[in-house]
Amino acid sequence: MDGRAASQTVTDKLQYLEQSGIEVVVISATMGRQDSKVEHHQLLPWGPSGLRFDFRHLMAKRFGKGAIYRLTTVLVSLLLLPFIVVERLGFGLTHHSSWSLPAARKGIALAKQSEFELVYSSGGAWSAHLAAAWIKAATGLKWIAEIHDPMIIRDDADDDGTRARRSRSDRFAQRLETRICNEADHVWWFTEAAHDYALLRNPGLREKGFVVHPGAEAPEVTAPSTRGETLDICHFGSLTDDRSLAPILVALQSLVRRFPVMQQQLRLHLYGTNLDANSRQVNDDAHVASMIIEHGRLEHDPVTGLSGRARVTQKMFEADVLLLLHGDYEWCAEYIPSKYYEYLWARRPLMALTNRNPQFDQLLSARNVYLAGTLNPASIEQVLIDVWKDWAHDQLHIPAGDPVSVESAVTQILAVVRR
Repeated sequence: MDGRAASQTVTDKLQYLEQSGIEVVVISATMGRQDSKVEHHQLLPWGPSGLRFDFRHLMAKRFGKGAIYRLTTVLVSLLLLPFIVVERLGFGLTHHSSWSLPAARKGIALAKQSEFELVYSSGGAWSAHLAAAWIKAATGLKWIAEIHDPMIIRDDADDDGTRARRSRSDRFAQRLETRICNEADHVWWFTEAAHDYALLRNPGLREKGFVVHPGAEAPEVTAPSTRGETLDICHFGSLTDDRSLAPILVALQSLVRRFPVMQQQLRLHLYGTNLDANSRQVNDDAHVASMIIEHGRLEHDPVTGLSGRARVTQKMFEADVLLLLHGDYEWCAEYIPSKYYEYLWARRPLMALTNRNPQFDQLLSARNVYLAGTLNPASIEQVLIDVWKDWAHDQLHIPAGDPVSVESAVTQILAVVRR
């Protein structure tokens, strides 16, 4: 899926695995494009809520989100509603859980046809790991698991994730984490904190768990950065109520009262998303609203032939400052946004709002990044002033050090698995 982190994490590794003499067969959901270079099986989930979810994505991809999308998705939702109610009452798991069934079935069938050496689950959605567990149980193949985000979402700093979760789906994810740690031959996480919390819950992980910084692939295209009449701060990726632009907007409300000229000199550009609900409430301030430009999602351009991902990369290179939002939830302690690794390749000044993650703060500070705390309004105001003043004097900080490559991540994984 063009531009989606979970997809890029797999797709970008393929060439390096192939160069290492490894043949990969991919089993995925249906929302992205079918890969033309590797054997790629795209499967629909078997549950009604999963079918509804995939159908919405497929219709949006083909027709956009206009009248056809709204009409067909409403009709399909009505048709599936009784079955979704039964599914939720009977199982109560997330919509993607039923994808494990066709994925495991396909994986077992493929293993009977060819001599595979291992199954590699990557997610993201824990349904991939559940399917891999079933494939290992049925075939005896070795199993390696790559866990992108913490499977157990902690509520606060005192919650280590060991107590029973509230929902059935979260309790199931808790049991599945234990199964992964017990049955997989190797498991890795993308941050030290996520690995450490998993190790605390599963001491047997000590011999086979490790950490990989996933990195990002070098950009397909580059673009020159030219100084314009306004300071262009650009955010790429999704916004949600708990990873919101609101802290920035609140700070700008205060700053434009103190420095009225900032309203004319600073612009916030949003690519790939619209304002979240919390930001829209703050955006009622007309002074701040005039500073925000929403560009929406950049898709494949048939005129230039550039993919959506390449067009996004171009805009990153053209930005005065790249904005990285971490979020305001507890599990930020176990999470580094994948966009961080992409931003490093653009070599543009980077402003980050982080939360509860000393490891991430150290990484950013070492790279000379403009840094503030998501829950610290004074620090956000100060860092915006610093960025604005440095821009005015043409002295914006370029991040230090080299980018983190996908090739280095693959090299690390292969070294551990082969050993």
